[in-house]
Amino acid sequence: MRADKAILLVEDNPDDEALTLRALRRNDIRNEVVIARDGVEALDYLFGTGAHAGRDTRVQPQVVLLDLKLPRLGGLEVLERLRGDARTSLLPVVILTTSNEASDVLSGYRLGANSYIRKPVDYKQFTDTVRQLGSYWLGLNLPPSEPLPQG
Repeated sequence: MRADKAILLVEDNPDDEALTLRALRRNDIRNEVVIARDGVEALDYLFGTGAHAGRDTRVQPQVVLLDLKLPRLGGLEVLERLRGDARTSLLPVVILTTSNEASDVLSGYRLGANSYIRKPVDYKQFTDTVRQLGSYWLGLNLPPSEPLPQG
């Protein structure tokens, strides 16, 4: 697997964050993991604003793992802003959430999510899910080869 690009984990629950990090390590996924604990922090990282002002936004994460139920700005709003900006419109976004609401699934895909995965409660199943995510998004998937223009 390519370990050259970061994974952006957008997660406000410390237990789910720790579980995800542990599952990544257990599956030998060595990519740097950048953590944003709410939607505003995620957008600041991706667009180089706020606490991340000056970050080189030409270097984007390999994949964004996006929770939906976030403080300050929800995951669907984050996704909508990502898809509405040329710099992030093609960025792979995997919704990784406990929400099983049909309206959230439909909204996620309508707004341009690449995948929607409901977090398994069982640790073994979650670890397997993370392994599959890593195998596909960090190994098999070919991202756009050209950096997108700054907008």
